[in-house]
Amino acid sequence: MVELKTDKSIDAMYVTGQVVGQALTAVRKAADVGVSLLELDEVAREVLRDAGATSPFLGYRPSFAPTPFPAVICASVNDAIVHGIPTGYRLRDGDLVSIDCGAELGGWAGDSAISFTVGRARPEDVTLIETTERALAAGIGAAVVGNRIGDIAHAIGSVCRSAGYGVPDGFGGHGIGRKMHEDPGVPNEGRPGRGMPLRRGMVLAIEPMVIASGRDGYHAAPDGWTLCTNDGSRAAHAEHTVAITDAGPRVLTAREAL
Repeated sequence: MVELKTDKSIDAMYVTGQVVGQALTAVRKAADVGVSLLELDEVAREVLRDAGATSPFLGYRPSFAPTPFPAVICASVNDAIVHGIPTGYRLRDGDLVSIDCGAELGGWAGDSAISFTVGRARPEDVTLIETTERALAAGIGAAVVGNRIGDIAHAIGSVCRSAGYGVPDGFGGHGIGRKMHEDPGVPNEGRPGRGMPLRRGMVLAIEPMVIASGRDGYHAAPDGWTLCTNDGSRAAHAEHTVAITDAGPRVLTAREAL
């Protein structure tokens, strides 16, 4: 069941989304060679605490997970696509890092993700991240009244495939509102004009996940959470929480430029 949000509810979700954006901005600024993933998680925890928000990630346990998630961010490095558990791993020169973060405040959830490099960036990583951001922008651009879920999926997949990148099957975006994960699912590849019609008041977390090698295969790491590329190639992830309005898509997790 899809809940259509009122303008007032969307405004409240924007407040939550700004906390998510602030957390990601703080984590990005703190990330440097030698900084551990656990230290980045603590940076995000402090932002949430200061805002009076809680984390929908912490303690979350979907059916596939062997244990509850132990952190407020997902920290996925290099060949990790998504759902990386923060550990004592210290960032190294040239690492590609994807950070996913959520917040709950005032009864509403927000969810967003960024990818970036630490130290000296590989040119191919810069291109991968830029393409992932373009795919996200294309998906957001298709999130308009009168389109369908398939139009968002097609927009994302077209950018990724035209660049020669892989798209992990079975993982994508989702509805969001009172809970972090709500209906409908938002695939990262699909046929235009298919799927659920997009209506005013729908709020979606749109999140392309992109594999550099062009292959789609992935597997779960021994921790049961982290999804890694099968061939060891690098991956990137980007996400925004987006409301569908009569005036066009409204990004609720917009953050300051770095």
